[in-house]
Amino acid sequence: MAKHKNKIKHISAIVLSIASVCLNDCFAEVVVIANKDMPLSSISSDELYRIYLGKTKFLSSGVKVIPVDQQLGSAARDKFYSSVIKKSDPEVKAYWSRVIFSGQGYPPIQESDDRAVKELVAKNPNCLGYVDKSVVDGSVKVLYTVQ
Repeated sequence: MAKHKNKIKHISAIVLSIASVCLNDCFAEVVVIANKDMPLSSISSDELYRIYLGKTKFLSSGVKVIPVDQQLGSAARDKFYSSVIKKSDPEVKAYWSRVIFSGQGYPPIQESDDRAVKELVAKNPNCLGYVDKSVVDGSVKVLYTVQ
């Protein structure tokens, strides 16, 4: 009987650990960041849509922007594209294949993870990126919170 109770406690601990990881991923807060010196305090989802699909390289204020993506499969990328761009990874890949093939543009610069995106944005006054809010520091500013 004691072995059975220990086994149940062990299984329960594993299940709780897995649930905790899943909840953290599901509720991670993704934000769009810019260099702290960019003359902008917010950005609309429509502007983000147009920038990340290569439909424009400029904000409505005339400021040139360079979008920065994360690798396929990252939690921040999945949340950003499903919530803001309203496209899945396969849809985004197909979109850019058509755009590149037709010679009309190139996809955003791609970095490996949240920290790499934040570092690139912090060093370049024209870059925009999306990251988990937990990596934001004084070198960048938040323009948009992904819902």
